[in-house]
Amino acid sequence: MLVGTVTAALVVGAGVGWVLRDRPPPPAEQVARTVVVTPSATPGMTQAQWAALREAELAAANEATLADALTQAQAATLAAQSTLTESADEVADDAVRAALAALVAELQTALAADDPDADAIRALVVEVQTAQGTVVAAHEAWLAAAASPTPRADDDDECRTTYDGPAFYTSAPTEGGDGSNGNVPASMLAATSWGVDSQGTRYWLRTDATAALERLNKDFRAEFGHDLDLDLTYRDYATQVAMRKALGSIAAEPGTSRHGTGLALDVPEWPCEYGYDTPERDWLVNNGPDYGWVSPSWARSNGSNPEYWHYEFTG
Repeated sequence: MLVGTVTAALVVGAGVGWVLRDRPPPPAEQVARTVVVTPSATPGMTQAQWAALREAELAAANEATLADALTQAQAATLAAQSTLTESADEVADDAVRAALAALVAELQTALAADDPDADAIRALVVEVQTAQGTVVAAHEAWLAAAASPTPRADDDDECRTTYDGPAFYTSAPTEGGDGSNGNVPASMLAATSWGVDSQGTRYWLRTDATAALERLNKDFRAEFGHDLDLDLTYRDYATQVAMRKALGSIAAEPGTSRHGTGLALDVPEWPCEYGYDTPERDWLVNNGPDYGWVSPSWARSNGSNPEYWHYEFTG
């Protein structure tokens, strides 16, 4: 009903506004003179007609102001809701999201009123936009922190990363992929609810592997007080080729890596936190199979290719 009222008012108001633009209202002293002169001295328009036009002009202006406020409110609401969706579980303090959600609800209540107040709506729009900016900043800070995890181990030489090769990063789903190794599309993968790599890419695994890892991480966090740190998950074919070229036989033949199917992950190569005989690795080795995640025999300390950081999903 409100939209129809505003539309009708705008149609009527447009005609009135056109008349008044061609014939602007006279200054106050001229209006005063008009009151005392005889009708023959005011050709074309009586005082009553002028007053009616003036009232119509004000009504049209008010309707136009309300329509503009409604447009701003709709845009602010959509933007805020998008920010709330994108930042879910990805801010350090969820109070900023709660504050934004409360303001959006207040704005929606104002819009649903029988007689919306344009000034009140505009003031709420400003508050929503300010709160949205706070959430965006908090989300960006969370992403930046997640992209640069700091090892909790002591910063001694023996605890520094054991990897000294070129940098490689986890892969996003392969657009248009056919599901083969290194060509897995987004429809077959799911990102973890926590963490991004240093390039801002989320950690993707096959959908069932991600679901199992979410359950594992919940219990890992309860045990150690932090999320399981991730380094590499899904690996597209091009990255497999690049790694094989750079690392030689240490890396899998392109098209054969378990990472290429979204069924393998690497934790960071932090020997004092995830290395052999650490509490974290022992927990993962002993409890991981309950969630379908295992350290393959070849990756064990006595295996053919020891990799304490590598785990695979077996279902």
